[in-house]
Amino acid sequence: MEQRVARRRGGGKTIIDVARLAGVSPMTVSRVVNGEVNVRDATRHRVTEAIRTLGYSPNPAARSLASAGSLRIGLLYSNPSAAYLSEFLLGSLDQCSRSAIQLIVEKCDAEDSEQAAVDHMVVSGVDGVILPPPLCDSRAIVSGLAAAGIPTVVVATGRPLASASAIRIDDHTAAALMTRHLIAKGHSRIGFVRGHPNQTASELRYDGYVAALAEAGLPVDAALVVQGYFTYHSGLEAADALLDLADRPTAIFASNDDMAAAAVAVAHRRGMDVPGDLTVCGFDDTALATTLWPELTTIRQPVAEMSRRAVLLLLENIRRKAEGKPTPSVIEVMDFTLVQRQSDGPPVGVTHGVRSDQRLGTTASAS
Repeated sequence: MEQRVARRRGGGKTIIDVARLAGVSPMTVSRVVNGEVNVRDATRHRVTEAIRTLGYSPNPAARSLASAGSLRIGLLYSNPSAAYLSEFLLGSLDQCSRSAIQLIVEKCDAEDSEQAAVDHMVVSGVDGVILPPPLCDSRAIVSGLAAAGIPTVVVATGRPLASASAIRIDDHTAAALMTRHLIAKGHSRIGFVRGHPNQTASELRYDGYVAALAEAGLPVDAALVVQGYFTYHSGLEAADALLDLADRPTAIFASNDDMAAAAVAVAHRRGMDVPGDLTVCGFDDTALATTLWPELTTIRQPVAEMSRRAVLLLLENIRRKAEGKPTPSVIEVMDFTLVQRQSDGPPVGVTHGVRSDQRLGTTASAS
């Protein structure tokens, strides 16, 4: 079928041309084009390179739709937070529906599959690609898509690359704002659960936490900083480590809502009241933040709106490319909000924003 369609196009490159250049059979090319898994990585890469060299379009039906105004974009994901991914997909699907765009969603699990993910996007004939975290920080994927001439928009990266447009918030300022909020309530021992080290936003959120402590004249206690991985399970382990300390924190600020929800669960398991005995705050404001008790105080990152905006920005870049116009990389920084709910309060001994410091025998005003 693929061969007959290719011949009808007349004058264009066929699947046989691709097979000849790659040194494989037409059936192998067909397997690669259709995304079948029973192809060796080296062979798949060779076929993909032949497709690029010849400019072969492996999906004529999709190309004819594109010429009529209908486009296909890919969304590559590898996110451990189901709550975050759900918000992101809802926004993307909604905007694609409004814009009459077909959305192709693909999973990329490990670093060794990044090249395969790029190759699959190339052979599937997508017009552009959206990369949510953590793939937004993958240099291999971003550069691979750029080399293939596929417009790309990354979402929620901490440090955008020059070869792709980006939608993000100011993670540093957001984390600093939450830390100041906790300090203003009288907390001086604030535990921090870091995000996955493979995401640049994780470092920026930690830096914001550190900056706010320094601004208040509070030291950074290494014992109060625990590594997490944006998963609920890592949040359980991090909260246990913090609450096992002899001088445990009075507040825990987790780098996403999944880990904050886990901290609330650990506190309840230990018979602690939240926020009476322990304040817990998160980041993102996913649906999870309002499906547990108490509801989470958190930073609202407009995840669904960011994905909608990514679709629109990608659509603009695709159209500019089709018209032969330059497609400069655009960085859009969206607003965030600190949403205060029921999971935060003053530490024990604090009333109306005034902290009683028994160790020093003084009373300090929380600023």
